[in-house]
Amino acid sequence: MGLVFIVDDSATTRASVDFTLKENGLEVVQAEDGPKCLAAIPGLPKDPDLFILDVNMPGMDGIALIGEIRKVARTKFTPILMLTTESQDTKKAEGKAAGASGWLVKPFDPPQLVEVVRRFVK
Repeated sequence: MGLVFIVDDSATTRASVDFTLKENGLEVVQAEDGPKCLAAIPGLPKDPDLFILDVNMPGMDGIALIGEIRKVARTKFTPILMLTTESQDTKKAEGKAAGASGWLVKPFDPPQLVEVVRRFVK
């Protein structure tokens, strides 16, 4: 069973992504911001198969969080999917340059989210 780590400051978004992924047989871990995500990584029972990050979060945005995730040995090569309201090409390019593997715009379509996640998590 794949482990997906969701990082979003919106409890509603985290809950709906969590529900959608668990309903499709995936394990889910959540954090409400970048620092909490980074603090949780060492204590995870196994390496995450995928991160799903929001771009706009207080304290540390999702683009900066990508860079920090890439510095951690156990998550250096973990795929990162951005799930955000941001749809501008410049933001997407910034995310890709930082190391994002994919980009979905909120509000998300649950079947589409599962399809994209399944590309990364077997």
